[in-house]
Amino acid sequence: MNAFPFSFCGQAFEARASGALWAVEAQMLVVGDLHLGKPERVARRGGQMLPPYGDEATLDKLAAEIDATQAKTVLSLGDGFDDNRAAENLSPETLERLMSLLSVADWIWVGGNHDPGPPPFAGQKVSVFDHDGIAFRHIAQPNASGEISAHYHPKATLALGGTRVSRPCFLIDQRRIILPAFGAFTGGLSCREQVLSELMGPEALAVLTGKSARAVPMPRGQLKEALSPAPPRRFG
Repeated sequence: MNAFPFSFCGQAFEARASGALWAVEAQMLVVGDLHLGKPERVARRGGQMLPPYGDEATLDKLAAEIDATQAKTVLSLGDGFDDNRAAENLSPETLERLMSLLSVADWIWVGGNHDPGPPPFAGQKVSVFDHDGIAFRHIAQPNASGEISAHYHPKATLALGGTRVSRPCFLIDQRRIILPAFGAFTGGLSCREQVLSELMGPEALAVLTGKSARAVPMPRGQLKEALSPAPPRRFG
């Protein structure tokens, strides 16, 4: 299944297998943590050399999602760029690819901890985007409700038939949604970590991404055999 449909705050959403969130009524594609320009930023700061095609892979995947959904709006939920200088130092190929995507939809850029300054590209620049009672921000606020965020790059590891399977995942409960990182080479934080366990309620689902979108109860504590897939849910 390419997407897991669910209701959140009275609105229809799809957690897509790509790691993008589709807001059905708003015709809005939401992505977190593109981290464009990461190879350049890592090299500039004296780190290890990363494969140069990460930005290309990220934008190709994003282009496919825009085409599949016919999105009218693209919302980058923070850390669209690996830092503010990375936004200015994109390769000519990456810049050309990005500009082509900017021309096919309206864009909204939420500032993140990596890129708090407004990027030098077309689109609305905000710290928090409020839409129909939902706050779209980069980092989840512990006491918030009706919130969609990114930042943590959540990843779920399950035991399936004696084999460990690890996938980036959405985390979804009654109060919030946390998106996986959409960008290539972005790593991930286990949803078993305390910070994510404390943010998410006991009824939370983890929707694994990859070839298909698979929803299971959010893994917590020690690794155990995965439960059966969860059915579509209504959260608010």
